[in-house]
Amino acid sequence: MEQEVLLQMTDICKEFPGVKALDHVSLTVKRGTVHALMGENGAGKSTLMKCLFGIYSKDSGQILLEGKEINFKNSKEALENGVAMVHQELNQALKRNVMDNLWLGRFPKIGGVMVNEKKIYEDTKKVFEELDIDVDPKRIMSTMPVAQRQMVEIAKAVSYNSKVIVFDEPTSSLTETEVEHLFQIINMLRDKGCGIIYISHKMAEILRISDEVTIMRDGQYVATKAAKDLTNEEIIRLMVGRELTNQFPPKTNKPGDVALEVEHLTAQYSLLNDVSFNVRHGEIVGLAGLDGSGRTETLENIFGIATRKSGTIKLNGKVVRNRNSRESIKNGFAMLTEERRATGIFGILNIRENTVIANLKKYKKFGFYLQERGMKTDTQWSIDAMRTKTPSQETKIRSLSGGNQQKVIIGRWLLTDPEVLLLDEPTRGIDVGAKYEIYQLIIDMANKGKCVVVVSSEMPELLGICDRIIVMSGGRKAGELNASETTQEEIMTHAAKYV
Repeated sequence: MEQEVLLQMTDICKEFPGVKALDHVSLTVKRGTVHALMGENGAGKSTLMKCLFGIYSKDSGQILLEGKEINFKNSKEALENGVAMVHQELNQALKRNVMDNLWLGRFPKIGGVMVNEKKIYEDTKKVFEELDIDVDPKRIMSTMPVAQRQMVEIAKAVSYNSKVIVFDEPTSSLTETEVEHLFQIINMLRDKGCGIIYISHKMAEILRISDEVTIMRDGQYVATKAAKDLTNEEIIRLMVGRELTNQFPPKTNKPGDVALEVEHLTAQYSLLNDVSFNVRHGEIVGLAGLDGSGRTETLENIFGIATRKSGTIKLNGKVVRNRNSRESIKNGFAMLTEERRATGIFGILNIRENTVIANLKKYKKFGFYLQERGMKTDTQWSIDAMRTKTPSQETKIRSLSGGNQQKVIIGRWLLTDPEVLLLDEPTRGIDVGAKYEIYQLIIDMANKGKCVVVVSSEMPELLGICDRIIVMSGGRKAGELNASETTQEEIMTHAAKYV
């Protein structure tokens, strides 16, 4: 039986200064289906959804919801009319608790004046029970890992009884177990007649969860096909306009002598306890583990942005204190953080300023004057090396797609020419073509004799680019594996050791 059309977007156009983000794009979503939206970073996927959700105002085109034309002026209007969106970049009130975030802007009142805290608590519990989410409604958001905050955002979208829910890179910070849970929620929503729009770069997920797939390229519609008729190779060809034969570049790095030594690292305010490992010159070491296992905390303690209780860090045999990020950069360390929006980009600054900000000493002249030419040259190198899609160096970084923001930050750290590169989820929210380029840059760094430590939730990624994999579990080191000889199953066995 042919499903009823729930949402129809026709010939949508949207221009920003210097860039045509959407050029006559169309999308049809049927009731009770999961419709995937795919394309490289900057293809226009998120922009199209923001036009639907009332964040952007489209320049032209038509949007019909259940046959009625809609033009939402803001996200509140969209939510009240049955369209919800789970954003890739979480934008939550971190100092407030979970239930406040869930019902913000629509608190039930007693006598129209006082907020009914009891009802908010009960309603939150009810939504969480329906979705099988195990989170305390009274917990403060800032104390929760990214994955749990993501589940709260998903619960919020569901709580509006939405007809259409947009998921923008929902699994980028979720472990495999959490992804399975998310898929159960999506299947439940689909069975209820919801139309799900699912944006992701993970092709295995797309082919598994979707009914139909629409592919975009450079702000234009390319094709819509049934998921069952697509293969990874066909999706890549439609997305990037070319064949991409290998997922990972050839590993050409040759590890040498030990360069970085981490001994008995224990954190003051997190579960990290007695972690020791080393990294050789020219070696790529992966940190694997479940969410909350201590992977990110390990990097943060090495880089000095989390308080260390005890432990020693040595670089080339010499003890380095790394008490803060400034000292760490001076000692030859660089760190790409997991949450680029909160701790990576300077949203109000342009691309050039974001690119050179960690390396300003290099451009100083006469002690206070900054050399414009040097900054322009290095920024252009970063844009070219990362293939960052941007109208110019003067473009505000917040106007770029999430993946292109990530490329700018990686370029920033490469320009500091670090001895040790700490990367936390370096390809999160990045398309398959750009992932390959980032893997190549990581291998190039290792070829120059640098130490690279990579945290990733994607085990194929760790197996594809790393020489060794340290597995974390419950804040401790649970195992150390040779990447060329181990399997995903062996990694998961170690990851569950102290859970």
